[in-house]
Amino acid sequence: MSGHIDFDPELTPVPRNDGVDHAVTAARRVIAALLHAGNNSAAEMDEVADRLNDVADYLEKHAPTVAERMVDMWAGQGINRHNPVTGPENAIAPPLLLRSAADGSVTGVTTLGLPYQGPPGYVHGGVSALLLDHSLGVANHVAGTSGMTAQLTLRYRRPTPLFVPLTVTCRQISVDGRKIRTTGTISAGGEECVVAEALFIAVNVPRPGAAQ
Repeated sequence: MSGHIDFDPELTPVPRNDGVDHAVTAARRVIAALLHAGNNSAAEMDEVADRLNDVADYLEKHAPTVAERMVDMWAGQGINRHNPVTGPENAIAPPLLLRSAADGSVTGVTTLGLPYQGPPGYVHGGVSALLLDHSLGVANHVAGTSGMTAQLTLRYRRPTPLFVPLTVTCRQISVDGRKIRTTGTISAGGEECVVAEALFIAVNVPRPGAAQ
């Protein structure tokens, strides 16, 4: 990645474009290309499957144990690097690029392609929920009081389009004891597509490998 970076590296880690980040970027291309090619492609899909299985065999052979990987995921920026919304180490993450604003809100921009399709040409409603749930949590982190999602209410005002920039904006509204209320939207071309209202509960979740 080069040029102007319009996101907060503490909320969305900067891809290193080497090592695992480079491999994950390539994997995102493979996922999108497989969907684009489909069943009617002239490509030799059995040969493609063999090559992909060779890659998977190689990675599984050299992977650490699940317990070791979990500890690594939760160390340093790991929580942001591996999650399925912003993570440069996660091939299913779009990724969404987040930044915080002076008013305390969190805003992110992403463009979703065929891997995230629900109705033809539009984003799957569950993917919209994923983007918002994560971004609402980040807004709580930025505001200084975080918790676990207890309730997420979504209003789908219009279909969310694929292949155009989407803006996700979230803000913490109030804190009452352990109850945290946060709102957010997904917009395209200045029009709201999805509106979210969420209740979070402040809890202390132990991290893998942490002393109990």
